[in-house]
Amino acid sequence: MNSFLDRITVSPDICHGKPVIRGLRYPVETMLELLSSGMSIEAILADYPDLAREDLLAVLEYATRLSQVKRIDRLVA
Repeated sequence: MNSFLDRITVSPDICHGKPVIRGLRYPVETMLELLSSGMSIEAILADYPDLAREDLLAVLEYATRLSQVKRIDRLVA
């Protein structure tokens, strides 16, 4: 499997340090919201012409990596 993670960048000067696609000020979070709302990759690419299919696959790979946790502990207040 190819890794697309080099397409995700983080800089304190862009979008308050949130992960974005190739420094283009398109937050990973926004693209995930569009995908989870049911919007197709093709529809997103039509709305955001500077993005490529590989960018959206990188977003999905990034989210997958974030969800791979070993265990979740309950915090006690």
